[in-house]
Amino acid sequence: MAKNVLGTDLQPCSRDPLTGFFRDGRCNTGGEDLGRHIVCARMTPEFLEFSASRGNDLATPFPEIGFPGVREGDRWCLCVDRWREALEAGVAPPVVLEATHMSVLEFVELEVLREHADRAST
Repeated sequence: MAKNVLGTDLQPCSRDPLTGFFRDGRCNTGGEDLGRHIVCARMTPEFLEFSASRGNDLATPFPEIGFPGVREGDRWCLCVDRWREALEAGVAPPVVLEATHMSVLEFVELEVLREHADRAST
């Protein structure tokens, strides 16, 4: 089983909506996951707007590909680079540490993740 940033087993991020690069509900990754969808975050209106402004509209449903759209409060596996970009812009959504893949630590320090932890999940 994959580990999270806390060193324990990677917990599910979301099954409704179903998230993850492999659509298994977890922020798992592998060689084919070029975007590194490894940060489990709780969506905020500010982040959803920011993401859309960067060309990735997560809020709009695309039923033809089975994508229901993501709403405020939903958990979603984000690309680590997008989360870092949002952090620099001051709109990083809260991180669910237990459901965030340990490989995030190659890109973001644990202390930074803890400062942005989703308090609702602890």
